[in-house]
Amino acid sequence: MATVDPDKMSFLEHLDELRSRLIKVLLCLIAGTALCWFFRDPIFHFLTQPLRVSHPDIKFIFTSPSEALMLKLKMSFFVGIFLAAPAVLYQVWAFVAPGLYRHEKAYALPFILAGTLFFLGGAAFGHYYLFPITFRFLVDFGGDDMQFLPKVGEYYSFYSWFLLGLGIVFQLPVVIFVLSRIGLVTPGFLMRKFKYAVVISFVVAAIITPTPDMVTQSLLALPMLGLYLLGVAVAALFGRPRRREIEVSAEA
Repeated sequence: MATVDPDKMSFLEHLDELRSRLIKVLLCLIAGTALCWFFRDPIFHFLTQPLRVSHPDIKFIFTSPSEALMLKLKMSFFVGIFLAAPAVLYQVWAFVAPGLYRHEKAYALPFILAGTLFFLGGAAFGHYYLFPITFRFLVDFGGDDMQFLPKVGEYYSFYSWFLLGLGIVFQLPVVIFVLSRIGLVTPGFLMRKFKYAVVISFVVAAIITPTPDMVTQSLLALPMLGLYLLGVAVAALFGRPRRREIEVSAEA
C-alpha cells in the first residue's frame, strides 16, 4: 500500500487521518478496560492502598445502590488507560510520523518506551510517595474528635485526576525530545527559559496538589524541575538546530 505524502494531503484528509487514529485509540482503551474488569477487586484494593498506608482500618462508604458498580467500572477504565498507554502512544507517533524524515522515524520505539515509562513513573510517584503524604496531612486535621468516613466515589475522583495529572506532567522529557527533533527548541533556549520553568512548575504543582501547603507542592515541583533539566540533556543529545538557524546557514 502506497504511503500518502503528508505535504500533499488536504485539510479534510488530515482530519480523516486524525479521526482514524482517535477511533483506534478508543478501541485500545475499550480493550484495556475490558481486560481490567476481570481484575476489578484487586484493582480496587490497589487503588485505595495509598490511604490505607496511614489508615489501615479505614472503611469506605457509598450512598447509591449503583455507585459501587460504576466505581469499579471507572477504576477498570482508569487502569486500562495505563495498560493501553503503549498502543495510544504508537497511534500518536503514527499520526505525526509522516511529517518526519526517514531517519527520524527510527525513534518510534524509544518514543513509545520512554513515553510509557515516564507515564507509569509519574503515576507510581504519586501512588507510592506523594499521595500517602497528602492524605496523611489532610486526614490528621480531623484529630480524635472526628471520624473519617470517606465516600468512595469522592476518593476515586480525587485520586484519579491527581495521578493522571502526574502521568501527563512526567511526559515533559518526551515532549522536549519531540520538539528538539523538529528543531523548535535547543538546549540553550531551554536553559535561558529555566526561570520561567521554575515559576510554571510551582503553578502546575499548586493546581495538581490538593493541599495549599508549600511542602507538598515542593515535593511535586522539584521533580518537575528535574524532568525539565533531563529534557535539556535529551535536547543536547538528540536535538538539531532550529529551523531558522538551518535556513540562515543554507542561505550563507
